[in-house]
Amino acid sequence: MTIRVAVLGARGRMGATVCDAVEADPELELVAAVDEGDDLDAVRAAGAEVVVDFTVAEAARQNLPRVAGWGIHAVVGTTGFSAEDLEQLRGAFSSSNLVVAANFAIGAVLMMRFAEIAAPYFDSVEVIELHHDNKVDAPSGTATETVRRMAEASAQWAPDPTRTEVFPGARGGVGPAGIHVHSVRLRGLVAHQEVLFGTAGQMLTVRHDSFDRVSFMPGVVLACKRIADHPGLTIGLEPLLGL
Repeated sequence: MTIRVAVLGARGRMGATVCDAVEADPELELVAAVDEGDDLDAVRAAGAEVVVDFTVAEAARQNLPRVAGWGIHAVVGTTGFSAEDLEQLRGAFSSSNLVVAANFAIGAVLMMRFAEIAAPYFDSVEVIELHHDNKVDAPSGTATETVRRMAEASAQWAPDPTRTEVFPGARGGVGPAGIHVHSVRLRGLVAHQEVLFGTAGQMLTVRHDSFDRVSFMPGVVLACKRIADHPGLTIGLEPLLGL
């Protein structure tokens, strides 16, 4: 028996790749491909059991409560949600389930976990995230989540020695626990991140590279198949992977 899937943001690069991945998997069936301006009621009319949303936060804030009201599960790769947004979505998905992940590449999920594990053992850390030139938000959701986890794992980091920035912003943005994040936007890139740890006499680099959007598809497909077993709101792929 196949799982009926609808894709929101279907004409975008990521959405189109999700459509291809769903159609290629024998356990999934693509029943609706919806984009901005399309009638969202088509999702319910098609009998979708799971919606995959790779739109933008503004659109997702409108779409997801309707999906929840229909009792349909949702797998969301859209970034830019606030803590308040997530709490509202948690309340909305009472009769169906929701997975929100900053990154669906399994290698990226492991990268974030490795960074979290390493954090207590180093004195300083900086994050460099690199993305394609059409990405509108900075830092990325993956970088934001990485910094949050490292800050929770260790709040003791060496102070920034910089007193003068010749070019304002040269030291990047500052996140929780004073961790610096640098966002690079270059044509030709897809999604890349490295976490640089330093302490006396040594350095550790944890890096992940997505060279093609297909790198995110195993995680998306996995979420579509396992979401029914994870009640309510799930943040990240880790619970679905058993991490």
